[in-house]
Amino acid sequence: MSEARVAVANRVGRVERATKETSVLVEVNLDGTGVIDVATGVGFFDHMLAQLGKHGLFDLTIKTQGDLHIDSHHTIEDTSLALGAAFREALGDKSGIRRFGTAACPLDESLAQVTVDLSGRPYLVHTEPEGMAPMIGPDYDTTMTRHILESFVAQAAVCLHVHVPYGRNAHHIVEAQFKALARALREASERDPRATGVPSTKGVL
Repeated sequence: MSEARVAVANRVGRVERATKETSVLVEVNLDGTGVIDVATGVGFFDHMLAQLGKHGLFDLTIKTQGDLHIDSHHTIEDTSLALGAAFREALGDKSGIRRFGTAACPLDESLAQVTVDLSGRPYLVHTEPEGMAPMIGPDYDTTMTRHILESFVAQAAVCLHVHVPYGRNAHHIVEAQFKALARALREASERDPRATGVPSTKGVL
């Protein structure tokens, strides 16, 4: 006896954000295969967004034009806000998801530990080793990593804990965080075959 398979629509979020400083388009498919098309004009940030899509198995399209003649701050911030909003849209009512996800990813001498709750309530806890190099490449201020996470969390409405207990190389410290974030988000947003409805006693997330 053959089993009938029910087709489940892909969960896609699309956000366009335009200000006097930036123009951003983000599209994310949570049920993708890690297809990446990212261009923000900030090379290292593009590299980190690619880690997010590839290790989360999210199809990710991001196109940003920003005031890079000033610096990269507005470009990175507005892209992160739009990414969070698109992620929240893609989650929909969150019915049948696992909700919680955790991952630890090493990158040579660095280790990042990430835990996420798709709770509907934005909260960030973030720690990194002290004394990091101030810049990665010509246009990525390493203090922006926390701000990326703050911006994403604010719009995605998730509770996120990111901890890097040790590491020396700034590139490795930041990249490990994005890889672990991708893995934790992937776990949390996956559908649980045993679950029905929204995973909360409140009935809504």
